[in-house]
Amino acid sequence: MPSPDVCTTQRAAEILGISVTSVQQLVEAGIIEAWKTKGGHRRIPLAAVHAYKASPATVSSSEVAIPAADKKVAILIIEDNEMQRQIYAKQIASWDLPANVTFCENGYQALIEIASHQPDILLADIVMDGIDGYEVISTIQAYPDLADMNIAILSSVSLPELEARGGLPPGVIFFAKPMNYDELRGYLRACCAQKERQRRFVA
Repeated sequence: MPSPDVCTTQRAAEILGISVTSVQQLVEAGIIEAWKTKGGHRRIPLAAVHAYKASPATVSSSEVAIPAADKKVAILIIEDNEMQRQIYAKQIASWDLPANVTFCENGYQALIEIASHQPDILLADIVMDGIDGYEVISTIQAYPDLADMNIAILSSVSLPELEARGGLPPGVIFFAKPMNYDELRGYLRACCAQKERQRRFVA
């Protein structure tokens, strides 16, 4: 039995009003502190659960500054799941990229953001209410001025399902959820390096 000061993922899920899987994702991302017993069971300090519950709600359509020596590259992430936005923010902030990240909750917000600021890199979920990620990407690719944007889909949608919608758009990279963050980090680092080289050349 856990001590009074710690709890299981099941108990944490009950306290937070979310699923056990969601708690596990928060733990894996380092957002909620935890450890594993010798038997492989997660144990979470109750203080960490209550601190998360009391924390400011969420990362939404706001900019997250990422520590870096030279902040030039603009990354836009479209993700309608609040918890997933927090996980992305936590992961990307730890990679020390020369970039700023902006989150949008839906495709409509994203199109406004793209029109206003023309980000360098777009990471888009596909399945969203209203204007989904696929529609956002199709809209972007219809405008020559946005042709230099690096675009990747981050989705649990399978490649066969994408094929049913016409296939992966030209030049777009696909990352399947659950996310391999090492692969995403490598992709973003390569994109940032490319954008910096292009800007030095133009300058």
